[in-house]
Amino acid sequence: MGIQVHIRRPRLGGAAVSFLMRWYYWSMNTSDKKLAIILIGPPGSGKDTQAELLARELKFVEIKTSKIIEDKLKSAEPNDAVMNHEKELKQAGQLNTSSLVEAWAIEKIDEVGKSGAGLVANGWPRKVTEAETEMLTVEKYYSKDSIKVVYITLSEEESVKRNSKRRVCEKNGHPIPNFLEYKDTVVCPQDGSPIIVRQDDNLDTVRHRYKVYQELTEPVLDFLNKKGYSLITINGEQPIESVHRDILDKLW
Repeated sequence: MGIQVHIRRPRLGGAAVSFLMRWYYWSMNTSDKKLAIILIGPPGSGKDTQAELLARELKFVEIKTSKIIEDKLKSAEPNDAVMNHEKELKQAGQLNTSSLVEAWAIEKIDEVGKSGAGLVANGWPRKVTEAETEMLTVEKYYSKDSIKVVYITLSEEESVKRNSKRRVCEKNGHPIPNFLEYKDTVVCPQDGSPIIVRQDDNLDTVRHRYKVYQELTEPVLDFLNKKGYSLITINGEQPIESVHRDILDKLW
């Protein structure tokens, strides 16, 4: 039951209520009623959890590239050389091939944008080259002032600590926070599927993923800032509820 309180329906503090009131006023008084929230942060910073909370609370659609990639890899034919190579990259903690991930992400951005829904980007853009193409697609459907880039910070030490013990549900990859109160959780409270430890979350791979993030993804923040997107910085080492309140409070 605890996990449902913290993940599925967090209590709304003053900041959250204040944000929802501002968001409601904005949506009632602008011709562009859509918002795109771009979550960027190192492995273990809580992007999955915060993306789920924001999407559920604001009734937006989450686009999660890691889930798109996992689905593509799972559905690939056993003798597909290209996809087998992508599996090897993922298991080694490397980023998957940009051209493939860009195409998959853009396909989903188009789908959500055309639907008229708000968007929560989870885990993308991963590189500056991807940001150049993916953000152009985002801007087809969302005005620049309605695109909010949320940077969740996390130290390497905390990233390694969280990710070397990370658990997700087997069916949809819903994250199970690495906190004491969730240690006995064995089935996902959202879809009932078994809880598993990610195969690519061994210690060496986790450390390598953080280095890859520093080298390839952190420069995306500077790129987006220089392009004039609104950039919000959040301390990701706080409890889930505090991170969520900070995000809601700073979105406007």
